[in-house]
Amino acid sequence: MKRRHFFRKGAQGVIAASVLPIVGDLTAQNGTHENVSDANWNSETIVNKNREGRQITVDYDVAIVGAGMAGICAAVASARKGNKTVLIQDRPVLGGNASSEIRVTVNGVQNLQNEHRVERETGILEEMLIENWYYNEQESYPVWDHVLYDFVTRQENLTLMLNTQAFEAVMDGDKIKSAIARQTTTETEFTINAELFIDSSGDGLLAAMSGAEYRIGREGKSEFNESFAPDEPDNWVMGDCIMMITKDMGRPIKFNPPSYAIPFDHQTAFKDKHRKIKQIKEGFWWVEVGSNKDIIGEREDIKRRLLANFYGVWDHIKNSGDFPEAENIALDWIGSVPGRRESRRFMGDYILTQADMEEYRHFHDTVAYGGWSLDEHCPGGVENLTEPASYFHSRFKQVYEIPFSCLYSKNISNLMMAGRNVSVSHMGLSSSRIISTCALMGQAVGTASALCRKHGVSPRDLGKHHINELQEQLLRDDSYLPNRPANDANDKAKKASLIFASSTLSGDVKNLTNGIGRKEIGKLNHWESNGLNAELQLEWESNVELTSVELKFDTNLQRKIMMHKNPAKNKGQVIGVPPELVKNFTVEVRLNGQWKVVGNVENNLTRLVQVSFDKVKTSAVRIKLKETHGESNIKVFEVRCY
Repeated sequence: MKRRHFFRKGAQGVIAASVLPIVGDLTAQNGTHENVSDANWNSETIVNKNREGRQITVDYDVAIVGAGMAGICAAVASARKGNKTVLIQDRPVLGGNASSEIRVTVNGVQNLQNEHRVERETGILEEMLIENWYYNEQESYPVWDHVLYDFVTRQENLTLMLNTQAFEAVMDGDKIKSAIARQTTTETEFTINAELFIDSSGDGLLAAMSGAEYRIGREGKSEFNESFAPDEPDNWVMGDCIMMITKDMGRPIKFNPPSYAIPFDHQTAFKDKHRKIKQIKEGFWWVEVGSNKDIIGEREDIKRRLLANFYGVWDHIKNSGDFPEAENIALDWIGSVPGRRESRRFMGDYILTQADMEEYRHFHDTVAYGGWSLDEHCPGGVENLTEPASYFHSRFKQVYEIPFSCLYSKNISNLMMAGRNVSVSHMGLSSSRIISTCALMGQAVGTASALCRKHGVSPRDLGKHHINELQEQLLRDDSYLPNRPANDANDKAKKASLIFASSTLSGDVKNLTNGIGRKEIGKLNHWESNGLNAELQLEWESNVELTSVELKFDTNLQRKIMMHKNPAKNKGQVIGVPPELVKNFTVEVRLNGQWKVVGNVENNLTRLVQVSFDKVKTSAVRIKLKETHGESNIKVFEVRCY
């Protein structure tokens, strides 16, 4: 294998141009490839036969590298819009930091300083979270892996490749022509051709290999006028961490630390309120190790130091005598794959900063939002106990906007990014890195990929000339864009001469076509019935042609919905499908004075429901909303007709 060295590209960033050791894996959706030759294990030419049969070229419209929550959302969004899509993951499971291998909670916008506090993310991410409660009420992380696997593999137009690392980019000028990838489980090398590439892998090896400009480390205070940035730039990045889960054995359990455990300096550590041990069920986000050199190249050493420090902390909990509640508690699971907060950040046409977030700057090309606090973990992590574990510099009063110009490469014309590797400053990343925010970026770029192909343009040109179309599609697909109501000219519900309901307890049926699909501060954007078995009806003065009716129901977006390692954190949540969600309903159209059922939905599990049917000409639509998953009234936020 040819190996080249990374090199720096001026003060504005870094360009990667090397091949790292291969640790990946690639798997097709159905587990087979038609053009793979069967190895003749009895042949004297076995080596040559295997090599010839395990070098495969495949063609896709869109290739997505990295199957964390951002990558999954990107891939599903792309495939749903008709792209032949491949999703490449270097691990045996989906979910990235949220998988059973690492078990980071799928947190999103919360702790806002307003009456909502939570402003939950919708769209594809919410579909997965609700589905998880339906299939996995027991909150099992291994089952969660398989909920994600089912969600991805049943998606039409989407091929999943597990255990695969995309390690080299074949370039054609400023475009990625192909990704070279190896699947460790099948000893197969793939050449993956695609029109567009999306790197949502976190570390961004493929993007780096393409020569995409990136940064590592902290900007100085003066570059973006960020008050929380250091006075001078440096190479520090936030650290990796490992998680654990315990169980109560019902009898005293001894703990003997491994030989490599590092004694825990609890007296220094506990001077910081954020390092207090408040529970022993799961832990501990502050057991992390950062780097000011090479967070990627040091990963195996960082894992060793993480384990050593973690076992030192657990030794203190079990054997110091300060935690008698730990007497019957045993370690049940400890992560072996570190979760990563920060490494490369690939530069787009815009770099989102602390000031953009704190000033709630409005962007004409907004495609996502965030609102987690500016949560900058200290340099060095647990190896630096003289600073707070995290500064939690600022909490937000409202959500901030994320522009599309942060989600594509400034110098690789067919490359987009989603997740923690997008175009933000270090301080901006301290908030935008949170998993649900990354998932919104994923849906945005996956949707953008389809529009790029539709118009035959690059992501940059899409942002310049077709951003309204991208925003309208995201809103239609149940993303939320702050300060950007939907106004789809093709939505015939907006042109209805009359809309009315069988009863109204709160809100107004006119709200269902106002372009805002959720509750906002001080605004009611819903209609709520008085009881179940309610009806909505839309009338037009003359016949309209329709092929679908789309509704956005209530899932209480001001309530958390994620799965936790510690059941105590489920307080205030509903363990199961949101009871507000409409479960069963029918859609009818009026034809020649008679009502005809064109859609019957039972056991619905999604907030957005698109009911499609053969084209009809009608002057009225009636929606019979029968029951919810538990609530006594029906609440709807939007109705559309196409």
